[in-house]
Amino acid sequence: MTTSPNSASKELSIEQQEELLKVLKARFDKNTNRHQGLEWASVQAKLEAQAGKLWSLYEMERTGGEPDVVGYDTETSEFIFIDCSAESPKGRRSICYDREALESRKEHKPQNSAVEMAEFIGIELLTEEQYRELQELGKFDLKTSSWVKTPANIRELGGAVFCDRRYNTVFMYHNGAESYYGARGFRGWLRV
Repeated sequence: MTTSPNSASKELSIEQQEELLKVLKARFDKNTNRHQGLEWASVQAKLEAQAGKLWSLYEMERTGGEPDVVGYDTETSEFIFIDCSAESPKGRRSICYDREALESRKEHKPQNSAVEMAEFIGIELLTEEQYRELQELGKFDLKTSSWVKTPANIRELGGAVFCDRRYNTVFMYHNGAESYYGARGFRGWLRV
């Protein structure tokens, strides 16, 4: 996944769609513990019917997220995809939390923010609860950390929260929302 799709129209070529579906199927088949009882044919049919969601998954993949199916919502008949890369997606690191934080920096501004990148891709940041649920499927962020959706009361005071896994334990921490580090990115999720 080296070529970028047409960002203006958010459309993939037929070749990009086929390549993405192959990558997603291979990951789905390799990690059956993440989606027991679900079948790829059902997932693929949903994906092929929703070009916009395919574009979002392509961007998740292109930025290093390695999205995979981790559940199915029976009420809405939607599959849940989450970034399952071992470490926080490499193409989404060194970013602050949101636009307000980015604009508050006087110098050494990062290139982007987690909230804006997620909005552009068409995904949501994981909540702390979703992050903890993901950690039940494997060991993620052993060397990196990931911004998670910050409660409004914390964000209003200038903070933001992030999580990681150390000492076989999932931790949640806080930082100023304007901070950014080379080892901190964000994980997202998408309903299809």
